[in-house]
Amino acid sequence: MSTEPETTQDAEPETPGADTAAGAPEPTGEDVDRADAPSGGADGDGDVSGDEGEGTGTGTGTGAEGTGSAEAAAQVSEAAAELAAQRVERERIERRKAEKQTPIEAGGKLSGTAADLLAAVRAVESGEKPVATAFREPDPAPRRAAPEPVRRPQPLPAPAAPAPGAPPEAVAAVRAVLAGAGAPEGLAAQAVAVLGEGADGTLREDPWQLLRVPGVRPEQADGFARALLGAECGPDDERRGTALTVWLLEQAAVAGHTALDAAALTAALSQRSVPDPDGAVQSALAEGEALVFQDALDSAPPAAAAPDDDAEEEQERPVRILIGLERYALAEESLADGLARLMNSVPKEDGSAADWEREAASAPRSAGELIRTVAAHGLVLHTGGEASRSEAAALLHAARALGLRGWAAAHTSGGRDGFAARLARHEPSDGAADRPTVGEATGAATVAGLLSGAEGPGRDTDGALDLDVLVVLDAPQLDVETAAVLAESLPDGARLVLSGDPGVLWSAGPGRVFADLLAARACPQVASRTPDPGPIGELVSGIGIGELNQVEAPGKEVVIVPVRDAGEAVHRTVQLVADSVPRAIGVPAEQTQVITPGHGGPVGTRALNTALKERLNPGPGRFGGFDPGDRIVHSPAPGRSLPGRVVRADAEGLHLDCSGTPVVVPKERVEQTVRHGWALTAHQAVGLRWPAAVVVLPGDAAAALTRPWVYTAFGRAERHLSVVHGVEQALPHAVAEIPQKPRTTRLQSLLKAQTPASG
Repeated sequence: MSTEPETTQDAEPETPGADTAAGAPEPTGEDVDRADAPSGGADGDGDVSGDEGEGTGTGTGTGAEGTGSAEAAAQVSEAAAELAAQRVERERIERRKAEKQTPIEAGGKLSGTAADLLAAVRAVESGEKPVATAFREPDPAPRRAAPEPVRRPQPLPAPAAPAPGAPPEAVAAVRAVLAGAGAPEGLAAQAVAVLGEGADGTLREDPWQLLRVPGVRPEQADGFARALLGAECGPDDERRGTALTVWLLEQAAVAGHTALDAAALTAALSQRSVPDPDGAVQSALAEGEALVFQDALDSAPPAAAAPDDDAEEEQERPVRILIGLERYALAEESLADGLARLMNSVPKEDGSAADWEREAASAPRSAGELIRTVAAHGLVLHTGGEASRSEAAALLHAARALGLRGWAAAHTSGGRDGFAARLARHEPSDGAADRPTVGEATGAATVAGLLSGAEGPGRDTDGALDLDVLVVLDAPQLDVETAAVLAESLPDGARLVLSGDPGVLWSAGPGRVFADLLAARACPQVASRTPDPGPIGELVSGIGIGELNQVEAPGKEVVIVPVRDAGEAVHRTVQLVADSVPRAIGVPAEQTQVITPGHGGPVGTRALNTALKERLNPGPGRFGGFDPGDRIVHSPAPGRSLPGRVVRADAEGLHLDCSGTPVVVPKERVEQTVRHGWALTAHQAVGLRWPAAVVVLPGDAAAALTRPWVYTAFGRAERHLSVVHGVEQALPHAVAEIPQKPRTTRLQSLLKAQTPASG
């Protein structure tokens, strides 16, 4: 590694933005790296977090989540089209699930607590109260304690625009209820959107239903309930326990869990002053607000002495008891079913084994192995770094040569365009006229565009995607719901290849699909042998195995910039982007991306974006704090981050250019969905790469660092990486010893129950 590239001696004065930010509160769980989404996302720690507002404790709110507010643009957005497609698929999934006569059992022959849980499930399905013993014994292998971190108090969220079609009389009735209890009247439209036209009666009957409105927290719902119920309000109210159970499960989903261990859930309820946590959970189950599952653990504790056969057969098999929301339960079960269908269906007839072998033999070694494996299997996992994308391109080229319709799907438009360029490089040079062009039979799309039909091959008469081979790039970014829709959308006989780097951060949404599939070993796995080139590739590869190596960087490909405090970190970051990297490395400021662990704090994205805007594009912020030319990141849906630039603003809203795609954000949605984008978090940057990256590691970020975070952040650079280093030994410690925070999911056990293990 080198020292900082040649710079001027403090060519510019200290940035005013750094001084302003230095007095900001220290980052909390909500400010740590997470996907920037209007309705929440998983933070880098895997902890539960809510809205991302500044949270100063003054005024009526921070403009946090507003799912009830709708896009006012005349043209249906890509995000809306994706959500519509997902709703259609989810309805089809639910209809199919309803036709099943018995639930999926993952535990086999069970007794004792597991048998009680199975009885509870059936009691819920029949409408009866679950048995009282269902949750009296803790999980044999409890995981984490309460899933909620300590957070600073925040006011109720700011009002959002009314949803189109919300009856004015219904909104007015809810507004009267809210005003009578001292709650912001602006929440009325959101409450109607969430609770329906009878929301006023629902809130009068059960005030804690206000927790269903995005951004409302338990202490705020408690205050609302006290104002409505008076002396009848108490912490032991059954309605309160049920509402808090659902809220905790929803917050767990924000942190990436698809379910929670029963012990963790009851512990969290206890921390919320629920006197009878078990009763609260049982009430939520009885009312159909949550579901209970039992999954057999992989291994039982060893016995002290070898029992006889009868005693061994009678020994209770250890299970874990999970509680989850129906939405994610359906998604995981549907995904397991869809993947099992692909694995068990015979791949489409597409030539002989000799034809596939011919294509494999003409490809490089790792690509050839991938082609041979895909030839015989409906589902294949492909692992590797950025360079391994060439193997996926070679696979699609082989599929095209065999007359198959092959497509790749990336999560971002930048990833799509980059892979399309790789496909073009794999085009045959013989000018064969009988072969279709890339646009006709092979190509790249975004996942959202593929599912909505805005990109890709479209759907056949049965509603399935009209393709034979699908390669999903950056597969670790697949959340469970998107993965379920993809699996359900593929026709029988199609081949699905999930390709990605297992070392990067997981999805912003619930689930750990790629990691669960790798752990289940239910299908073939092909590991790339194509290393990422250069000093940056060498550095990142070492991080992936827990080693922070010093690499030779003769061209200043990797530079370490030590800093002592937050002010110096901001100053040096601005200097690197605006002066040092363009002059010494030749990468202009607009192609250099700053990455930092969190949004808040003196060196978070907010502070850095303030300083970078003042240096690179100063202006008064004429439209919601933005000026033409500002770099931004747009979050049209939870977990999706689209970098772009501000073009102009008018009566329609803020006009953006996101990788060549024009986007118009209505004025009322700007605050919730658009941020300045000179500095991003690693979650926002995953799946994207820039010619140069400046990774900022201030001293107060030490606790937020993990190996996947460092791996992801450092891997965003193509030609040059500068590390503004203020965490001392916390960096090598994180790389060597701090893995990804665990997520509780059911997919792995569902897959093992349905498919035999694959070597």
